[in-house]
Amino acid sequence: MAYSSFEKLEVWQKACRLAVKVYKVLDGCKDYGLKDQMTRAGISIASNIAEGAERGSSAEFKRFLHIAKGSAAELRTQVYIAHRVETITAQTQEELVVELKSISSMIHALIKSLKPKT
Repeated sequence: MAYSSFEKLEVWQKACRLAVKVYKVLDGCKDYGLKDQMTRAGISIASNIAEGAERGSSAEFKRFLHIAKGSAAELRTQVYIAHRVETITAQTQEELVVELKSISSMIHALIKSLKPKT
């Protein structure tokens, strides 16, 4: 593959930063169910990118990238809900949604780059 380790992938780095941000944003949240779901989804994005990269095949990497992209969509949905139940502010919602859309786009581009050239 065209990289030496998953740690060098910009999308993985960005997903890690997002996971940390989600933890910080929800630090004082008393809705433990929502907090748990959101932090797990955030962690899942970076974790699946890493796991797929270490599988050693493009097909496996793509499979895990699709899972990571799904986790990004899951977290985006939870961000909308968290705002509607007044757990996060409108500004925080907007920041997280922008970051999640960017990460999803980067994952999509990485998936496309792994497809066989015809």
